[in-house]
Amino acid sequence: MAGGSTTFRWILQMHKDVPKAAKFYSEGLDFSIKVCTLRWAELQSGPLKLALLHSPSEKVAEKEYSSLLSFTVPDINNSVTKLIALGAELDGPIKYEIYGKVAAVRCLDGHMVGLYEPA
Repeated sequence: MAGGSTTFRWILQMHKDVPKAAKFYSEGLDFSIKVCTLRWAELQSGPLKLALLHSPSEKVAEKEYSSLLSFTVPDINNSVTKLIALGAELDGPIKYEIYGKVAAVRCLDGHMVGLYEPA
């Protein structure tokens, strides 16, 4: 990359079931699936690229290997409902703040997703 600038490539998450995780982000948060195999998936939402890699290790579920992704959504209640139907758990109640609604959802393999609906 001579003469070029550094650019962001993707965020990587480790998952025990890559196709299930790809479906979770595709159906729950409207990501486009670009590639999906049993071991690897590439998804996209606007300029954000999310890569999913298979890990047979139980360490995937340990908190030190988890990530937090945050999304602005048009309807937090609808998003929470879809994500729960896909296997997520709401981590505390939806909070109604002066600036909007916020929620935290524990997703597949322990990863956290923050949701924000502007006021």
